[in-house]
Amino acid sequence: MDALYTAVATATHGREGRAVSSDGKIDLKLAPPAELGGNGEGTNPEQLFAAGYAACFGSALGLVGRQAKVDVSDAAVTAEVGIGKQGEGFGLKVTLRIELPESVDQETGRKLVETAHQVCPYSNATRGNIEVDLVIE
Repeated sequence: MDALYTAVATATHGREGRAVSSDGKIDLKLAPPAELGGNGEGTNPEQLFAAGYAACFGSALGLVGRQAKVDVSDAAVTAEVGIGKQGEGFGLKVTLRIELPESVDQETGRKLVETAHQVCPYSNATRGNIEVDLVIE
């Protein structure tokens, strides 16, 4: 694959540090959530992953919608990223909640969401590695 764009970010001190993008547009304090024993006073990798996946999936849905000549410009995607023990380490699971415009019928919506799941780079990266559930609301 030839990269069309490469994002660069550096994190220091793991979950209790900072994440900064090479262009300075992201500069975030990191902190584990209270549920994992942290103080919750910063963002965490799961939130960043959720935001990226939701945005990317929304763009993929827009692309397949335009190709099918179906207006999904008012769709919203919410990504829920869970972390838990998996074997000796930790694993992730994702639920994508897709709110489609009322003008999109259920069958068409399901086809668009499933096609977007084949197009989205995050979906392609996680396929076979992370459980991803698609929920159309």
